[in-house]
Amino acid sequence: MTASKKQVITLVGLALAVATTSSFAYTGQKFAAQANVTIEQARATALKAHPGKITDEELEQEKGGSGLRYSFDIQHGKVTQEVGIDAKTGQVLENAPEGPNAD
Repeated sequence: MTASKKQVITLVGLALAVATTSSFAYTGQKFAAQANVTIEQARATALKAHPGKITDEELEQEKGGSGLRYSFDIQHGKVTQEVGIDAKTGQVLENAPEGPNAD
């Protein structure tokens, strides 16, 4: 295989990786029309509240705040933190270590 073919294949693979990451599906997308805050904005707020790697994310109806929240599990080292962001106001509602009965 020539160098230019390898470059084209690499670029196509990179483009596909970027395309699939930006369209990452999360649990609860059916509630997205009710949210004033996008998943991208909520992710940024959650990572500001607790830096690390997001391992799970969902949009759910839950008590507290407006009743609609993004919930993120963020791993930093051996600790997994649950960070909840109000989907209508963008306010941090929860920022605590994930409990033993995680959903």
